[in-house]
Amino acid sequence: MQVLTVSFPTGMAITHTERNQFSYSPDASNTKYFISPLGIQHIVLSAAELQQDTTLSLERLTGFSAYANFRPNGNAGTRILVSFPVVQGMGMTTALYDKAKPVISSTVFFRSLDYVGMVNQVTHKYRIVLNDESNWLLYATAIGSVGTPPFTLVNSNTITGPADFVGRIQVTKNPVGASAEIAIDSSAGAYAITATISGSTSGSTGSYTLSWTKGGVTDRPLLMYALPHHVESFDAETKAALAGISLVTTTKGYAQAIVADHMTMVENDLPNTIGFGPWVKNPNGAAGGFENINLNANAVNLINQVGVSELSQNMIPQTSLNSMYYSGKGLAKFATIIYTLNTITKNSQYAAAGLDRLKDAFNVFVNNTQPEPLVYDQVWKGIVSGASYKAPIDTGLDFGNTLYNDHHFHYGYFVYAAAIIGHLDPSWLNQGVNKAWVNALVRDFANPVTDDYFPFQRSFDWYHGHSWAKGLFESGDGKDQESTSEDTFATFGMKMWGRIIQDVNMEARGNLQLAVQARSIHNYFLMESDNKNQPAGFIHNKATGILFENKIDHTTYFGSNPEYIEGIHMIPLNPSSAYTRRRQFVQEEWDTYFSSGRAEQVTGGWRGILKANQALIDAQSAYAFFSNPGFNEVLDGGASRTWYLAYTAAQLGVGSPGALTDFDSNSSSTDTVQQSATPVSSGMLTMVSTSATPEQTSVAALDMSWALQDKNVEERSPDSEWEVEVECDDAEENDGDGKRSWWDLLS
Repeated sequence: MQVLTVSFPTGMAITHTERNQFSYSPDASNTKYFISPLGIQHIVLSAAELQQDTTLSLERLTGFSAYANFRPNGNAGTRILVSFPVVQGMGMTTALYDKAKPVISSTVFFRSLDYVGMVNQVTHKYRIVLNDESNWLLYATAIGSVGTPPFTLVNSNTITGPADFVGRIQVTKNPVGASAEIAIDSSAGAYAITATISGSTSGSTGSYTLSWTKGGVTDRPLLMYALPHHVESFDAETKAALAGISLVTTTKGYAQAIVADHMTMVENDLPNTIGFGPWVKNPNGAAGGFENINLNANAVNLINQVGVSELSQNMIPQTSLNSMYYSGKGLAKFATIIYTLNTITKNSQYAAAGLDRLKDAFNVFVNNTQPEPLVYDQVWKGIVSGASYKAPIDTGLDFGNTLYNDHHFHYGYFVYAAAIIGHLDPSWLNQGVNKAWVNALVRDFANPVTDDYFPFQRSFDWYHGHSWAKGLFESGDGKDQESTSEDTFATFGMKMWGRIIQDVNMEARGNLQLAVQARSIHNYFLMESDNKNQPAGFIHNKATGILFENKIDHTTYFGSNPEYIEGIHMIPLNPSSAYTRRRQFVQEEWDTYFSSGRAEQVTGGWRGILKANQALIDAQSAYAFFSNPGFNEVLDGGASRTWYLAYTAAQLGVGSPGALTDFDSNSSSTDTVQQSATPVSSGMLTMVSTSATPEQTSVAALDMSWALQDKNVEERSPDSEWEVEVECDDAEENDGDGKRSWWDLLS
């Protein structure tokens, strides 16, 4: 046996695996887990000068892009030899060379390299065939030199280029063959640098556009890939740009290529009619839905009785905990009970007393006197739990909040609770720093700009259409998310907070974001029987479980019971649940796991979650469960029987003649305080991701007086259009010293 040792220079590896290369467990026809293999390096772009001392640095980090720079060593003043602009959806991998000798390698091995000729009058084209029979194209655009740059197939694993090469090398896989080359050739020499996002809403319709800034041969259009949820909502212009080329992704189905410098997606069913009250989608998938706070007298009496009982509980032991997650759930629970008593049962007097106690419980956090106070992290620019800063260091405390895990989950509950408080008592918004404190939490996980204190959209990914829950923890399979329902609940909370503080921009952004999430979740996470995006043998699982960038595992981080895996995509049941959880999916999921009495056999708080979710398909059975005179169930810490009764009862009558919504101007509600906020009807938001030169991170103490002030939000009529110019700017290169600055939120 002969052992061959191969040594490659350091560089950027490009990998594209097909589904027949995935690993499926237990097998491809009955899959609980699948993963794309790591370590297959189809093409590696490097330079002869990049050897063992090579250093990699990142700069110009934005919400959609980054530059990966390679230097021959880490010495001060050493110049960058090869730089890679990495952009979500890029159709080619581009390497920018500055006086370096290109070395291209492959662990799959080269079968052939053929020079084709010149395209676009400036770019030279080569065809590469690998030993796995995959076809690749290489484009070389030299700067400051003439003639064909010589690329030589040295052996089966190495291609070399000219010494002191200045210019661009681009590679892409060609899965179609010769028919695709016209489209790919048309983009040769041009490459995406970064992206901007803009959007607008008008009533129940919205749209958003991803536009790419480009470099290189800028008079050529870009080759970019769109995910299935993009393609499904393309406008006519973008649909016409489809190139007939598709590549399978790891966990998002087949991406399709477009030849264009921007793509626009249209959402025709915005959740602008969803408020705090129970809401259900129109039948048969029709756009829109109804909210109903008018219930029959028997239901109202029972809800009021239960609500008075539950609201008599001591709030502080359920809300002032050593976990932002569980504390937020407790606050949201009591906020929902108070809302229900005030608005649905019209028990405004008891609700008002509960509201005062809820304000006191919320004030614990505004004053930062909870068991684990919040601190401001100056390195990564965010508000985090201080728990993991104390010895003995445990970064897993509060689900990794200190390292940015799950921030949208945790803070979404607080934002929702604050929205209800402000809804019932608008004067609370202007008391002390209440409004600014909540706005700071929103900015931590959903900032529409990159400013001095928070990055652009820390959690939500406008390209993928959903949030990522993973923070700074290393993960070989990329970021992940296991709860789509808490993801969308955070957006719902932000939308409602925007409505209550009359920030029409925030509300419009929330409506559009929630629509994109609903579409993305339907395509990738909550799998109906006709799902075309996930492997056929995996669809029977219904909810994905944990979706990573490189794998999907039908489980949770806390167990593999079906009620855990499916239920974590249900909680908390809220007005937006019927919008994001399609009736067809809920029925299929119920039939697969919970029908025929199986839901009633589940123990603990998960049983209540399952039965509340049943209201989306069988409200009568769900209401009967919660209204049973012998009801004696343990409920989830963020749930109440009060809300479950109101929610399930309302599903029985939503859309009936005379149904009353919470924001109706003619409401006869005896709310604690007359509501002044109304749903937003139109708006525009422009988000810009620039590539400004990064500056060194400062670790000096910051003046955090910003937290005590409102951001400047220009108030406009709900019927007007507006535009806000915002930046998703650079994130500074981190020198790795990990220095952090602590901040008492109100000091």
